Amino acid sequence: MVRLGTIFRTTATALAVAFVVYSCKGRLSVADRLDLDETPLQTVDSMFFVQTENGRLKMRVEAPVMEVYDKDTCSYDLFPQGLSVYGYAEDGSLETTIVSREARHDKSKVTDAEQWSAFGHVVIRNIIKQETMETDTIYWDRKNQEIYTDCYIKMYSPSGYMQGYGMRSDEMARNSIIMRPFNSYGVVEQDSTRVLVDSVNFIGPMPFETGKK
Repeated sequence: MVRLGTIFRTTATALAVAFVVYSCKGRLSVADRLDLDETPLQTVDSMFFVQTENGRLKMRVEAPVMEVYDKDTCSYDLFPQGLSVYGYAEDGSLETTIVSREARHDKSKVTDAEQWSAFGHVVIRNIIKQETMETDTIYWDRKNQEIYTDCYIKMYSPSGYMQGYGMRSDEMARNSIIMRPFNSYGVVEQDSTRVLVDSVNFIGPMPFETGKK
């Protein structure tokens, strides 16, 4: 005769085993649905790095978030909350800024090729020349030290306004050329006594000390 307590213990054990199996099966189903190619290997908050040349600060790059991905032939970094690039002149003053809402950095595992792309209302400024460019997408070729785009672009400068499609420039935006300009205008006459001030690097006169001769 089988005791009632034995039946209860056997039933409870079976239910416990069934629950564990079901729980593990549920977790495995979630793991099976996980796409590792679309999952970052690493997420970095407040990303920051600098590039120097002969001990001189040449470039600074900042981003709120960087996501690192890895595939068979290439790896890439995503910057879903935007990217800011700051370029410095030979005398150490801030000369160029590039700011975008999103960005991506691709690196090939087969060759040493790499490419930066910034998109989503990209703003490029050369502070010394007081030139500002706005476009949707910009590409940065670090190896050849140039930036370019084939998208619609607007340029504002002390000499006038230009717009068109496509732009090529050195990475410091010192010599920017719009490839297919249209409906642009320039300033015909300028005041030769006008003084352009670098508002970012300008320090201003030293304050006078009162009470001293």
